[in-house]
Amino acid sequence: MILDTLGVGFLGTSTEVFHKASEYSKIYSSNISSTVWGRPTFRLPPTYAAFVNGVAIHSMDFDDTWHPATHPSGAVLPVLMALSEALPPSPKFSGLDLLLAFNVGIEVQGRLMNFSKEANDIPKRFHPPSVVGTLGSAAAASKILGLSTTKCQEALAIAVSHGGAPMANAATQTKPLHMGNAARHGIEAVLLAMLDLQGNKQVLDMQTGFGAFYANYSPEVLPNPDSYTWLLDQQDVAFKRFPAHLATHWVADTAASVRKHLLTDRATLPIDHIERIVLRIPDVQYVNRPFPDSEHEARHSFQYVACTMLLDGSITVPSFYKCQINRPQVRELLCKVELEHPQDNLPSFNTLYCEISVTLKDGATFMERSDTFYGHWREPLSQEDLQAKFRANVSSMLSSDTVERLLEIVDNLEDLEDFSMLTTLLKGPSIPGMVRKSI
Repeated sequence: MILDTLGVGFLGTSTEVFHKASEYSKIYSSNISSTVWGRPTFRLPPTYAAFVNGVAIHSMDFDDTWHPATHPSGAVLPVLMALSEALPPSPKFSGLDLLLAFNVGIEVQGRLMNFSKEANDIPKRFHPPSVVGTLGSAAAASKILGLSTTKCQEALAIAVSHGGAPMANAATQTKPLHMGNAARHGIEAVLLAMLDLQGNKQVLDMQTGFGAFYANYSPEVLPNPDSYTWLLDQQDVAFKRFPAHLATHWVADTAASVRKHLLTDRATLPIDHIERIVLRIPDVQYVNRPFPDSEHEARHSFQYVACTMLLDGSITVPSFYKCQINRPQVRELLCKVELEHPQDNLPSFNTLYCEISVTLKDGATFMERSDTFYGHWREPLSQEDLQAKFRANVSSMLSSDTVERLLEIVDNLEDLEDFSMLTTLLKGPSIPGMVRKSI
């Protein structure tokens, strides 16, 4: 999770929304500063370094996804990286300190979401990172800073009042801000608690507290520490092979299978021969975008991902460039797409499926189905493929030696005595020309 999050974060620093967030954050200054990943000459106060790095992580919707539905790592890792640089050099924080605080931040998110049946489904009201991510950020910051139980309770209470962002801003440049704000607000909640600001310590147990974000919210007493099992030991995360909403990955796999039928004796897709394309997927309105007009809309479009896979046979980072979205062949295919929502196809990342049928003008129909895609927690990416994704995401910003050193450090974090070695490598190249231009 840490490796993948670092990789998508570096890649995200090439996006327009990252640059806008960075320019905004430059108005803030402090005697204490932290690294903006991949920008060796650009430092910000820890809260805003966490903010822009969080924005970068979610800027392409390429970050990990969990069940119940949220992106767990992006709100936590930037916080720990930023705070580690802001703390006094002694005592040193080890890789184990980082891993424990990171797991605490992830655990808090999962536990809170498991208290609600609504949280099991793909969200309809609030974007989960803006809710549980803010609490996870505050919990991780509390752990790494060594807050007492009372101060931690205060921090979480304050963080609840920072939580919440509507799903209406999905598929826009504002959605990545949800992740950045979760990271920033978690740190702010902790710093305010350290200054003795008080909140309602019962806020996580109340319907008018955290329960305001989720229906059927019913908190439970946590297990005894002596018999405690981390949620990550029970439920893995999904890692994406291309930067788009997780539900579109079922669509991509299914479309790739259908494409094989259509190209048996041809080199290119016979667009003119296709009469209709039917996608049978869950009813997720914010991923139903028949004619996307931007990279963010395309990343949240069942239709676009299906047509792009049928046409190209693969989906990559450049697939979401404006010039690719507006190709005449893509637009022609989009006009042929219809959606159906079978009653048994529920909007849950744990159970949803995708069926695609393509009917040709001669009446022939080809149909395929995907119940699980490669990268889902039921069929996880291999370590080799995770590392390949990381290399692809950072290779244009970091030297090959730095990339391999990062891989080695993250793979052996539990043995790292001083994790400032990691934050040093995250600064990126010392030569400005090595930083690629915005896409």
